[in-house]
Amino acid sequence: MDLRIFTEPQQGATYDTLLTVAKATEDLGFDAFFRSDHYLRMGNVDGLPGPTDAWITLAGLARETKRIRLGTLMTAGTFRLPGVLAVQVAQVDQMSGGRVELGLGAGWFEDEHKAYGIPFPKEKFARLEEQLAVVTGLWETKVGDTFDFHGTYYDLTDSPALPKPAQDRIPVLIGGHGATRTPKLAARYASEFNIPFASIEDSVRQFGRVRAAAEEAGRSADDLTYSNALVVCVGRDDQEVARRAAAIGREVDELKANGLAGSPAEVVEKIGRYAAIGSQRIYLQILDLADLDHLELLSTQVQSQLS
Repeated sequence: MDLRIFTEPQQGATYDTLLTVAKATEDLGFDAFFRSDHYLRMGNVDGLPGPTDAWITLAGLARETKRIRLGTLMTAGTFRLPGVLAVQVAQVDQMSGGRVELGLGAGWFEDEHKAYGIPFPKEKFARLEEQLAVVTGLWETKVGDTFDFHGTYYDLTDSPALPKPAQDRIPVLIGGHGATRTPKLAARYASEFNIPFASIEDSVRQFGRVRAAAEEAGRSADDLTYSNALVVCVGRDDQEVARRAAAIGREVDELKANGLAGSPAEVVEKIGRYAAIGSQRIYLQILDLADLDHLELLSTQVQSQLS
């Protein structure tokens, strides 16, 4: 079971804060540092000092880390033209020495689009399908050849399809709860399928849909990695769990029901239940980025038992 650290910087974080967490992620032996791609806070927080851009952040971290994988859950397809996104991600992959992964989704948070003047089209999923075709098509085009794409929303002619990533194939993550279109899209384009904030029962159903879609598309279902993203709140005792829950504005019972919360032993047991239904990777959503002791506890008391 791989454990990855997943952050939500729109809730309030500077680049320096993210760098500190990323370096701790690396030093403590976690597999990867991922971040959301949002421009507006959610819930009852001030979001200060304001949002940071996902790919600018990851470019900086690419130069200041050495081992961990770096990526997004999920880059919003509404934020960037796919040709530009392909250039950005390929460049950050080069800057990192081949450690980048791209989670790409349709985009859903209308308020952040209104706040920053970003168009919020109705036909987001159809656009996402074309975006995936363009981004992966550009990367897969051989040097010296050109790439053309003529879709409903995007039109590329005689693209040199440069630059190329450092990796032969950048892993693409697709995720969500959609019952039909999402599994088909994952079967076609994804290296990994991620279901966010889902119960074990819902994960079983969605993994099954993706596996069936892959087989139907002529692809082995085992070609994909299956993962979950879950909020985490661990403490050495009940008081520490309660303190950490209060710091992120959540209730302990709710966190235990919907995420990974409690003692290290409780969290290890629940992760084991996800592993039993085929989850191979957990993205641990860390909401209090100032609490580095939390990361250390996860490393020494949870990750150590799983490895």
